[in-house]
Amino acid sequence: MDVTGKTAFVTGGASGIGFGIARSFLDAGMKVVIADLRRDHIDTALAALRPEFEGRRLHAICLDVTDRAAMAAAAEETLGVFGQLHVLVNNAGVGLQGPFKGITYADWDFGLGVNLGGVINGLQTFLPLIRAHGEGGHIVNTASLAALVPMPATFVVYVAAKAAVVTISETIRAELALDNIGVSVLCPGPVRTNIHEVAQNRPSQFGVGAAFQAAELAGATKVAFPSMLEPSAVGGLVLKAVRNNELYVITHGEWRPMAMARHAALVAAMPERTDPALVAMLNARP
Repeated sequence: MDVTGKTAFVTGGASGIGFGIARSFLDAGMKVVIADLRRDHIDTALAALRPEFEGRRLHAICLDVTDRAAMAAAAEETLGVFGQLHVLVNNAGVGLQGPFKGITYADWDFGLGVNLGGVINGLQTFLPLIRAHGEGGHIVNTASLAALVPMPATFVVYVAAKAAVVTISETIRAELALDNIGVSVLCPGPVRTNIHEVAQNRPSQFGVGAAFQAAELAGATKVAFPSMLEPSAVGGLVLKAVRNNELYVITHGEWRPMAMARHAALVAAMPERTDPALVAMLNARP
């Protein structure tokens, strides 16, 4: 894909990975709409990018990705500013975790509402805009390396959402290829982001269970690793994936042994005897 002059919409785009992606897109000659829940992050992002891009190739929208009416308004605003949309990056997310014994409906609703619902809302709202102009485009969905390997139960809400994002991306890829729309799923490991700021990144309509709130206040989601990547490095990987239509974008190799063990166990559990008719049907998938 030749990205020069194309327009991208990036959720969670004012900080962390989203900002790294937005910056890489801008440096590559794209027009970018940064959408973010937090006005303070938007102000910081715009200050960092002025006067180089604002107005000509950069626009910002304060957006809650769980609000479908707000998403529709953001889509209309994007078309009003830049005319078309070519690349959608469903990146907004929250690093929710806490003791499984204390999990509540509120924790499920919040984690799934943002990390999975935000991706669904993005696809439902913005994919028709990419299809409409017939020029093709690309979808990037941010999942996690945690979605590819067994994780502790403290991560169950986060992993449930991110695993769904991986399978959604894999499943829609073949059909969207018919419309010249590529699909990538980003599975990052440790990156310097604000994902641990759970309370500040919680839309007002979502509550939190007492056990998860205690973990949140204790800083359970803020863990530093020497191998943490800068968001700019991840942005470069995503730009490459969009240009080359790469399905998987994975930042770290430390998960490789766990991923290999998981997939080996899955294959080992599958019976070797097969039904030829069923095999033919599976091979006939688009």
